[in-house]
Amino acid sequence: MLTRRVIPCLDVDDGRVVKGVSFVDIRDAGDPAELAAFYNAEGADELVFLDITASSDARDTMMDVVEKVSSEVFIPLTVGGGIRSVDDMRKMLEAGADKVSVNSAAVASPKLIEDCAKEFGSQCVVLAMDVKRVDDPVITQLESFDTVPAAAMWQIYTHGGRRPTPLDAIKWARHATELGAGELLVTSMDADGQKTGYDNELLSMISDSVTVPVIASGGAGEPEHFYDALTEGKSDAVLAASLFHFGELRVSEVKSYLAERGIPVREV
Repeated sequence: MLTRRVIPCLDVDDGRVVKGVSFVDIRDAGDPAELAAFYNAEGADELVFLDITASSDARDTMMDVVEKVSSEVFIPLTVGGGIRSVDDMRKMLEAGADKVSVNSAAVASPKLIEDCAKEFGSQCVVLAMDVKRVDDPVITQLESFDTVPAAAMWQIYTHGGRRPTPLDAIKWARHATELGAGELLVTSMDADGQKTGYDNELLSMISDSVTVPVIASGGAGEPEHFYDALTEGKSDAVLAASLFHFGELRVSEVKSYLAERGIPVREV
């Protein structure tokens, strides 16, 4: 049986790890390289590095920070933020990333997913999805993909959660995997930083719609939330940030809790 993964996330802004609540009220959480080394020693299964303002600031991902982080870890590293081309992805892989996530640029041009998958393989391409529940989504025409129906329940946002799009999250997940995305990183903007649990309804619907691994993100507050995301949410991995960064829970504690409840995990 495949083991389930526990993944700390480094949201980086201006060279520092930061964390907010529902993508606002940002506060400092530490040095990226130091935290990466800590999580590597803690038994984390993977590490995700997201340059959260690269797209909104229209700049490239911080290469020097990625290189420093990759030098501290011996576990898979996913890097995202500001990836706009095959060449951008190549640079991240050369800087030490094992996988690269795309979000805003992939929404603007879904062919980016296909091009990167053909160049590097689907196993290197992660689609990051920032998702928000909406009652009355703004409908606009988008030539490259299907628009959301009037009663859409989940809507895709881009540019660090700053821009709503007309994309329905479930349809977008399915379409992206058809183009070659090998993994989905699904973040609930509503649950992010709230510590009340993941959006398991969303996760379950996406997991049922695709055949690639789904990483749950946004909402972890206690060990049970991780378990629920893997069972009710049908996720393949669980990601958390502030809970780990500020010492409220340790990776080893989460993995022990999961193992005790019958979830297969890699031993620390």
